[in-house]
This record gives sequence, C-alpha cells and structure tokens, in this order.
Amino acid sequence: MSELQQIEQAVREPLLHPVDRVSELIFGLFMALTFVGVVSMATAGREEIHTMLVAALGCNVAWGLVDAVMYLVRTITERGRSLTLVRAVRVKDAEAGRKLIENSLAPDVAKLVSTAEIEAIRGRLVALPAGPERPKLQRDDLLAALGIFLIVVASTFPVALPFVLIDDAGTALFVSRSIAITMLFLCGLALGRYAGYGSWKTGVMMAGLGTVVVAAVIALGG
Repeated sequence: MSELQQIEQAVREPLLHPVDRVSELIFGLFMALTFVGVVSMATAGREEIHTMLVAALGCNVAWGLVDAVMYLVRTITERGRSLTLVRAVRVKDAEAGRKLIENSLAPDVAKLVSTAEIEAIRGRLVALPAGPERPKLQRDDLLAALGIFLIVVASTFPVALPFVLIDDAGTALFVSRSIAITMLFLCGLALGRYAGYGSWKTGVMMAGLGTVVVAAVIALGG
C-alpha cells in the first residue's frame, strides 16, 4: 500500500457515515409514508392495500438504487478531485501550492490553519510517491453503496408491515404512522447525539416534522 493510500485510509470515514445512515433511513421513511398516506379508509380493500405496498416497496427499491449509484459517483468524484489537487500542488511553486491547499479547505478550517502548517502539508504532499493515474472505486465503496440501498429498502417494512398483519385498514394506518413517527424520533435522537447537543430535542423536532408530513398527506386526501 502506498503512502498516499495509507493517508487516505487513516483519514477516511467509516464504511458509511452516521449522518448518511440516518439520512437514508429518514428519506426511506418519508417515501414510504407518502404511499401509506394514499390509503383511503372508506374504500380500502385488500387489493388496494396490496397495490399500495407493492408501489411503496418498488419506489424505495428504485430510490435506494439511485442513492447508491449517486454515492459511488460522489465518492469517485471526490477521490479524483483529491488526486488532481496533489498533482497540482507538486507542479506549482511553494506559494502557489500553499494557496491551492488553503483554497481546498473548508472556510472555517482554513481560518484555524497557519501558513507554517499549510507548508507542512504541502511538503508532505510533494514527498508522496506517485498515486494512481485515475481514481478508482474500492471494495468498501461498493459495500457502503449496498448499505445505502438496503437501508432505504428496509425502511419500507416497518411502515408497511401493519397492513400485512392487521386486517382493519384504519387500525393498520394508525399503527403504521405511529411506528414511522417513533422511528423519526429515534433518528433525531441519533443525529442530536452525533452533533453533540440536546438529542431529545432533535428527536422531538424530527418527530414533529414527520407529524407535519402525515398531516399534509391527510389534508391532500390521504
């Protein structure tokens, strides 16, 4: 493994970032809720419910695939940008190289880094052995994309299963929406804990957002 790969491995995020995991779950829940919301209690029969469940699952399968592919596109694009930056720093003079590195940093981070620190980074980049000619996807990237797909698809089942297990459509709809809002609350807890502030407040906000979405679906005829 080259030094460039070792550095990338050291700074690389986990297989799937916690925010990515929670965000994909929330996305899948909202998608499923929009389909569940179209069930009319006055006319819902087993055939209509079956059609709704198939549509909800099909939609999340499709969007899970889209999200997985876009994750791979984003990953290889960012990796290509990093390789381009390293090559550009190597061929530029010291001042221009430092400027390139500084411009590549987030504004808040750039304010905290001194010129000496940026020069140290430039020196390390210049000293690195030649990297790959082109950015490549790795096994972990494919596993992460698979994880995104599975999360979006799996988020359909907690919302859809009440319609399979409960005969009364009205009760099933209530249970389904309750499960979805509870899961949104737990997702908010996870995001709040990750961010390092009042996790229960974030959970309540996320559950409130889910309630607003459900209310909007009902108002639109769900």
